Order: sequence, then structure tokens, then C-alpha cells
Amino acid sequence: MRRRLDHHQPGRRPAGRPRRLALPEGTSQVTMRIRTDIAHNSRVWNHWLGGKDNYAVDQQVGDRIAGMFPSIAEVARADRAFLRRSVSYLAGEAGIRQFLDIGTGLPTADNTHEVAQRIAPDARIVYVDNDPVVLTHARALLAGTPEGVTEYVDADAHDPDLILRSAAATLDLRRPVAVMMLGILNFVLDTDQARSIVRTLMDALPSGSHLVLTHPTLEFGGEGNREAMAFWNEHATPPITARGRMEFASFLEGLELVEPGIVSCARWGAPAAAEVPQFGAVGRKP
Repeated sequence: MRRRLDHHQPGRRPAGRPRRLALPEGTSQVTMRIRTDIAHNSRVWNHWLGGKDNYAVDQQVGDRIAGMFPSIAEVARADRAFLRRSVSYLAGEAGIRQFLDIGTGLPTADNTHEVAQRIAPDARIVYVDNDPVVLTHARALLAGTPEGVTEYVDADAHDPDLILRSAAATLDLRRPVAVMMLGILNFVLDTDQARSIVRTLMDALPSGSHLVLTHPTLEFGGEGNREAMAFWNEHATPPITARGRMEFASFLEGLELVEPGIVSCARWGAPAAAEVPQFGAVGRKP
């Protein structure tokens, strides 16, 4: 069931042969891009999820933020659970077979390709991130089903045209694509620019494509996030911003909202769950 929010053949390769990741200019060059003197979002997020792909600086900053905003680990877990439920819906009921996951983050349990390919083994997934730590782990993201395809693109969310050109090598952009942008637009500080990024991506895709978003907010009891975000912006990278419901809704203009619409991401597909201060929504392009 959907309601509308009104405001204003790729190349194939033999089945079973995963595409190898071409590390730019060698792994040593990627390693040189990794800074261990400042906390980075993907590694701190990994720490909050209980992972081990992080450094002492990430743990220190992450723990300080958790002291200011104790529910942050719950937000991280709820965001991950939202990914599982939304991808399950898209690969199942919505029949989507192509996914463009922007802001991939470090591999963990139930990545997009794992959830999608359990339901649809022939699903094709392109991951996008520009974090060198994620890049060094990207081979783990390429181990999909023999029938499906997974690919990784080293690109910045601020450059949607490059993302689309790169994704077209794996995805057929004439057919519906689910664009996953979980916890990524909060790193685009200018709201007009964030809207432009979303519009560029969705304008390039056909009817039946979907947009999946999560975004931190000071709503849903998230007022304590204000101090934590200020600390983050002084001690970690990239800088982050929260947004309210109206700003979040503007990213979904012209799309049909899949029920239950814009809610705390914890409650999308799990109405009895406790709210966390993170919006979640899925929109379908008419």
C-alpha cells in the first residue's frame, strides 16, 4: 500500500564469476589514504555495532558520544535492522532485482546483497563509498550468489553523475533500481545540495525505482543528539547534521511513500518497536 507525497542491458559476465575489485594504484596507495589520527564515521559506526574494524581514536570518540547520547548504539542497530526489512520488502513484494547502495560502510552481517540475494539469487548490487577503509574490505562485499552480481565503486556521494556512470557498467538503468542512502545525506550539510543529489539519481531511473533513506534527527527524543553532533564535528570526519521532518520529506518529493511512510526507522516494518531518533522511509517513483 502506497501514498504519494506531492510537493513540488548492462554487460554480463559468466555466472559464478565474481568481479574482482581493482584497487586504485595498488593497495598501498589506498592504505596511505587511511588516517588513524582522526575518527571516521564508518569506523565509529562499526564500533557502535560491536565490530573490530576500527582504531583507538574511533573507539574514544565513539565512547564519548555514547556518553553524551546513550541511545546511539540503539540507533546504529535500528538502522541496520531497517536495512534488512526494507531490502527484504524490495526484493520480495516489490520485485526489485537491482540495488545501488550509496554510503556502504564497512561490511557486517546482512549486507544489502546478502539480504537481497537470499530472496532473489539473481539480484545485482552496486556498492558505493569513498572511504579507503571500506575499499580495503570491499572484496568481502563481492562474495554474492553465482546467479547474481555484486560490484564496488569508489566514489563520493556528492558526485551522483559519476555514481550513475559507474553503476551503469553493472546495472541496467532502464529497469527499476532501488537506491539505498542510509545515513548518508546527513553528511551533505547543504540541504539544497542534498536534494539535488537525490533528484539527479532518481531522475536518471525509470518508473518503479525506489529510494530508501534514513537520517538522524533531533525529533523522536533526539534532542541529546545536538551536543553529540557538535562534539563529532570538532573531533571526527566527515561533519554531520541532523534534519527535521519537513527537510527529510523534501528528499522524497514526487515519490509514492510505501507504508508506513516517514517514521522512526526502528518502526518501519516493526510498528511495536521503540522509537529511535532516526527517520526512515521508502519511496517509489511513479
